[in-house]
Formats: sequence, C-alpha cells, structure tokens
Amino acid sequence: MKWQGRRGSRNIEDRRRMSGGKAVGGVGGVGLLAIVVIGYFLGIDVTPLLEGGGQISTGSQSTEITRADQQAAEFVSVTLADTEEIWTEVFSEQLGGEYIPPILVLYKGVTQSPCGSASGATGPFYCPQDQKVYLDTDFFTTMSRQLGASGDFAQAYVVAHEVAHHVQNELGTLSQANAYRAQASKAESNAVSVMIELQADCYSGIWAKMADEKFGSIEHGDIREALNAAKQIGDDTLQRNAGRVPQPHTFTHGTSEQRQRWFATGYKTGDLASCDTFSTSAL
Repeated sequence: MKWQGRRGSRNIEDRRRMSGGKAVGGVGGVGLLAIVVIGYFLGIDVTPLLEGGGQISTGSQSTEITRADQQAAEFVSVTLADTEEIWTEVFSEQLGGEYIPPILVLYKGVTQSPCGSASGATGPFYCPQDQKVYLDTDFFTTMSRQLGASGDFAQAYVVAHEVAHHVQNELGTLSQANAYRAQASKAESNAVSVMIELQADCYSGIWAKMADEKFGSIEHGDIREALNAAKQIGDDTLQRNAGRVPQPHTFTHGTSEQRQRWFATGYKTGDLASCDTFSTSAL
C-alpha cells in the first residue's frame, strides 16, 4: 500500500502517553466479562483465542512511544484521511448528503470509552456513544503473529472496517439494528450482529475500490491481504483455531467465506445499495 508522504487526518485523539496497564493471569470472572462486553462493539472478535486460561496482556506499563509506534500512528492517520475523503464523496454522490467523520483514538495498553474499557487484548472497536474508533496499534502485531493476517493493507482493512461501523451509525442502520438486538433472543441478536459486521466488510470493500481509483494507493497483492485478513477473523476460523468445533448459532461476525465475499462485493460494485445484508436471502 502506498501511504508514505501522504496527507494524514486531523481527527486523531492521541492518548498513548496517558495509557498504561499490566499483564494478568488466566481470563475468567470479571476479566472475561469485560472482554465479552467490549466484544459487543468489536469489528474483530478475538475472544475465542483468549479462552482456556494462560496469560494475556491488558496493556504496557510503559508509555514510551517507539519509532514503530510512531510509524504505525502515521499509517493509521493516512488511512483515516483516505476514508474521510472517500466517504465524503460517497455520501455526496450516492446519497446527496454530508458525511461527518469519526475521531480515532490511539492508545497504548488500556483506555476508557463510554462503551467500556479498551485494551489491546480485545482489539479495535467503534463506540457509537461517542462516535469514536478505538485502536491500540499493537493489535497489528497480534494480527500478524497470532491471527495470520499480515501486511499493511490488512491493517488498513481493519481501520476501514471500524470506520464502516461509523458509516452505519451515520446512516441510522447501527442504532436500529442494536435496538432490535436489545429486544431479541440470543440467537436472533447474533444473527443481526452478523448482518452488521458483513455490511461493514462490504463498506470496507467500497473504500478499497475507491482508494485505488482516487489515490492509486493499492499495490499488487493488497486485496489478497485484505481477503486473507477477512478469512482469518471469520467466526468459524477463530473457533477452529481455538480448538473448538465451529458453532454457527454463536457466530456474531460471519464465516470466513461470508466476510471475504461481502468485502469482494463492495470492492466490485462500489455501491452502497449492494451492501444491504439485512434484506438479502443469501447472506
């Protein structure tokens, strides 16, 4: 992905020097509950990989900003700026409306949000209460080393996916879906959650298509990186990699095949209407 030397976003809230945390023992009780609560808002649910005990890190005790940290922040800033331009154009051309971009909170270790505590263990997420995306860039290392989703465009896909939840919020889709989920059975709530996440994947595909056309930023192999990331964070793949038999009724984000297919749909069409996961008979 061609991103060096390009414009970054001003909509970054940098909390990295205010962050901190510590390593804790096996996840259980309150610790597991906190992860599950945060997972409600996640674009990427890594909790299956945290089950079964062992140590996890809830953050770094040091607030030192390394050169790698700074480079990751610059990368995120450029990616966020791209989403701002693209969604402003999409809202104007396809909806005749105005797009108001989100704030992206960079933190290191742990931080607080209206949706609960955020930590590198739970991954990036969008909080509709304050309309902010929360991201510890150390998650990119987790993606590469533990989830098998390496590459800068895979990382950009993660940012684009969380921004896509903000797009859903701007359109009123997210609030309506979550209002239904609050009244629905567990199975019905999970099914709607899958629709939310797959639509965000489709919107991410729209972003990728327009980033290529508008900025010429996509290089050979980038789309393959995004599709691989979508595969590695499918519910079935995460459960299988955690040593469990995939249980479709528990899925909240979609299978690997679904996540790849809906990303590809957005990338091929560039059309918001093609991403209606709530009306299709073939999710």
